[in-house]
Amino acid sequence: MWAGAAVFDMDYGTWVKDFHRYTCELRAALRAHDPDNKLRLLVEVGLAHYDEYFRLKAVAASTDVFQLISGIWLTPAERCFIWMGGSRPSELYKIMIPQIETLTEEQLLRICNLEESSRQAEDAISQGMEVLQQSLADTVAASLLGSSPNVADYMGQMAMALRKLGTVESFVQQADNLRQQTLHQMTAILTIHQSAQALLALSDYRTRLRALSSMWSARPQGRG
Repeated sequence: MWAGAAVFDMDYGTWVKDFHRYTCELRAALRAHDPDNKLRLLVEVGLAHYDEYFRLKAVAASTDVFQLISGIWLTPAERCFIWMGGSRPSELYKIMIPQIETLTEEQLLRICNLEESSRQAEDAISQGMEVLQQSLADTVAASLLGSSPNVADYMGQMAMALRKLGTVESFVQQADNLRQQTLHQMTAILTIHQSAQALLALSDYRTRLRALSSMWSARPQGRG
């Protein structure tokens, strides 16, 4: 394992523990019907936690983006839904909305518009990545042409391929920026109480995926 991955795994493990404690506090506040001023503080703390998560990922991506994009740091169930090193921003709505108290027509309209713009941005990033992959494949294949490859041409093609590989980090960063922006924009549409419910729903979803992964790992193994 590369050194950066080990550091990220440790930092991410600490982040998960801290966020679990935060989730327990948020759940208790909602159950106790705490006033908006306390919920507002908890919502701000929750968003700050996610901001730190994206900062940690940015550092990891700059070290080795391919370890990050593989999702190796996630549990098996979480990896089922991975897209560009994380979850799809447009999936946030399916997780959050059912758990939020009654939304106004204006809120629903703004959320629908945000969901559509998020999906369009996802498609643009995915298409950009597909173009990059095809271009990279063409560059690598070009170095195979000819019965007597020219060393200078080969090295030139490999240098070009390396430059193209370097742009993968940019796509992953775009995806994380979209995830971060979507989360902040979503909570800006909601009331404080709704935002607290949304953050709790998102946290509970992640917790259930990790629990599902643990159950999968502990399942009885068939005999060959």
